[in-house]
Amino acid sequence: MSIAKEIVGFAIKAGSSDIHLEEGSPIAIRVNSDITILDQILRPSDMDRLLHEIVGEEKIAAFKQTHDLDTSIGLEGLSRIRINAYVANEKRCLTLRILPDNLPKWETLGLPQPFIDLTAKHRGLVLCTGPTGSGKSTTLAAFINCILETQKRHILTIEDPIEFRFQHSKTSIIHQREVKRDTQSFASALKAALREDPDVIYIGEMRDLETIQLAITAAETGHLVLGTLHTSSAAKTVERIVDVFPAEQQEQARLQVSTSLLGILSQTLCKNTTGKRSLAYELLINTPAIGNLIRERKISQIYSQLQTGSKEGMNTLEQCLIDLVKNGKISQQEAISKASNPKMILNADS
Repeated sequence: MSIAKEIVGFAIKAGSSDIHLEEGSPIAIRVNSDITILDQILRPSDMDRLLHEIVGEEKIAAFKQTHDLDTSIGLEGLSRIRINAYVANEKRCLTLRILPDNLPKWETLGLPQPFIDLTAKHRGLVLCTGPTGSGKSTTLAAFINCILETQKRHILTIEDPIEFRFQHSKTSIIHQREVKRDTQSFASALKAALREDPDVIYIGEMRDLETIQLAITAAETGHLVLGTLHTSSAAKTVERIVDVFPAEQQEQARLQVSTSLLGILSQTLCKNTTGKRSLAYELLINTPAIGNLIRERKISQIYSQLQTGSKEGMNTLEQCLIDLVKNGKISQQEAISKASNPKMILNADS
């Protein structure tokens, strides 16, 4: 039997999201946010077989040169996996992220309706943020899937690597480009994208100034632009975007963000009371009041707008966590560990 299918198949049955492999060490898997170390040792010869199966000779040669590799593949009959190969303490290591075999549906993920309503917009910037492993890619995959099913659009994705595989629907078409395979960089693909007649552009990660500038320009010129950032709140996301610009361009950047931004979903995953994970999120919908705060450098006041913006569907992370605790879905301790302001969770009882 294929060693890749044996390892990944076992991990899927165990409900794992990630597999950690190091030659000469026990296999480890992540289940519901926690690492579990197994008895089975991965021998160097096993690592040779595994790399040959899932990476192939050409990429193995590149990995030997750089000691880093990012890619993804589909394992027939199991699932797609995202692969990161690296070297630590002179040993070859692999992290495998198990991607759901079926495209995620927004209804089953617990995503808020006001966020999904943004799928009907024809221009602007929609961002999904959060720490690594918080489900950002899954959320935006569900968002894209909703567009494919309900709109008549051309969707273009730029990813490194491609995670979820989409198909054209009866009403929309989609083209997925992988950095280093189909295009040189996010920036070069974004420049080309404006000549490829897309309605929706998904950027796997907004990593640098050029990519962020091009994303904002695309949002301003009549495209719905989706992207991810590693930020922990809506306010910090706005700060990160503006701060990436040189000082003399930040005033202009604030103006552009205040008009092009549609919404920010900042999310995290919590261990719930059933042994699985629940989504907790902060949602910003860009209203005229929030646009003014961005233009006037009053980012710190965004939080209070989220607290009182329930009519537009907005909420803070703490409000969402408190609701999850009240509904018995997560423990108070878990809510405190995920909150940006733990005192609010404690004070909710008083």
